[in-house]
Amino acid sequence: MDIVPTNSTAVAKPVSWIAIGSLAIGAFALVTSEFLPVGLLPQIATDVGVTTGEAGLMVTMPGFLAAIAAILTIQFAGHVDRRRVLTILLGLLVASNLVVATAASFPQLLVGRMLLGIAVGSFWTIAGSLGPRLKPGPDGIRASALILSGVSIGTVAGVPAGALIGDLFGWRVAFGAGAGLAGMAIVALVSLLPAIPAERSNGLSEIPSILREPRARLGLLGAISIFVGQFAAYTYVAPFLDIKAGIAGGTLSMLLLANGAAGFFGNITGGWLSSKDLKASVVLTGLVLGGSVLLLSMFGTHPSIAALLVVAWGFGFGMMPISLQSWMFSAAPGRLEGMQALFVSVAQAALGSGALIGGLIVDHVGITGALVFGSLAALCTAMLLGIFGRAAKPGAAVQGLCDHPA
Repeated sequence: MDIVPTNSTAVAKPVSWIAIGSLAIGAFALVTSEFLPVGLLPQIATDVGVTTGEAGLMVTMPGFLAAIAAILTIQFAGHVDRRRVLTILLGLLVASNLVVATAASFPQLLVGRMLLGIAVGSFWTIAGSLGPRLKPGPDGIRASALILSGVSIGTVAGVPAGALIGDLFGWRVAFGAGAGLAGMAIVALVSLLPAIPAERSNGLSEIPSILREPRARLGLLGAISIFVGQFAAYTYVAPFLDIKAGIAGGTLSMLLLANGAAGFFGNITGGWLSSKDLKASVVLTGLVLGGSVLLLSMFGTHPSIAALLVVAWGFGFGMMPISLQSWMFSAAPGRLEGMQALFVSVAQAALGSGALIGGLIVDHVGITGALVFGSLAALCTAMLLGIFGRAAKPGAAVQGLCDHPA
C-alpha cells in the first residue's frame, strides 16, 4: 500500500504507471537527441570540415549549458505546474533538432545543441525527481527506474537507430527524425500525465544545506569521476571501433544496439540492487563500466572481443543513472528537487568536461588514450564509494519523502 505524504505537493489523484511511462518517453527523446552525435561523429566531422575532437563539442556544449540550466530551474521555474514546464522543454528539444538538421555551418550547429543543453538540464531536474512524488512509499525507486529507463531505451533504440538512419540517408535526416520523436513525446506527456504542482522549496538557498551532507558530497565526487570517464570514452566509441576493430556502417549500428540493450538490463539490475544495497549498486556500476572500457582499450583490435566488451560496457552504463540517483536521494530525502538539480548540474558539467577532455586526448594522444582515461576515472568512483561510503538503509530515499513532506 502506498504511503501518501501529508501536507505535501503530491499529485491530487493516483498516478498510473502508464502516466509515469510518458516521462520515460520524454527521457527517451532527450537521450536519443543528446547522444545522436556519438554514432554520427565521423560523418558530421567530415561534412562540416572539423576534426573528430572538434565535432565532440556537440556533446560538450550541451553538457555545460545543462549544468547551468539544472541549477537555475529550481530558482526560476517557481510555482509553474511541472507538466507545463516539461512540455515547454520538449518543445525546445524539437527546435534544437530542427536547427541542427538545417545548420549551414558548424557554429549554427552548436547553437542548436546549446538549445538542447537547456532542455536537458531543466528536464532532468524536474522529471528525475518526480518518481517518489508520483509513487510515494516503496514504489518510489521503481517509479524513478521507469523514468530513467528512457535513458536505456534511448541507447537501445535511439542512438543506434540514429546511426543507421545517418548511414542510409545522412546525419541531417537523423536529427530531423529526432525532432519528430520529440514531438511525439510532447503528445504522450500532455495526454497521459496529470497536472503536477510545483514542489515547495527554498530555491537556490537549498543547495548549501544539501552540500553540508557528507553522503551528498561523496556521491557528487563519485558522479563527477564516473561521468567524466564515461563520456571521455563513450563520445569516441564509434571512431574507436571503426579505426581499431574495423567495425563501421551497419555493423556498428547493430553493436550500438546491443550496447543499448545491455543498458536496458543494466537499468533493471541497478534499480533492483539499489533497493537492496545502494553501496553495492554504485560500486558494481563503477567496476563493470570501468573494467569493460579498460579491457576494450587493451583488446579492442579483435572485433569479437570488442563486441563483447562494448555490450558489457552498456550494462554498466545502464546501471549508472538509477544507482547514483538513488544514492543522492538517500543523502537528502526531504529535498528531492534541489538534490536532483545539484546532481544533474554536476553530472552534465562532468559530461561536457569528459567529452572535452576526451577530444583533447584523441587529438593529441590518440583515440585509445580516451578509453584508458575513461576507464580509470570510472574505477576511481568504485574505489571512492567502496572505501569511504557507508551503507544506507534500502529505500531511504523514498521513505524519507514520506517522513519529510515536500
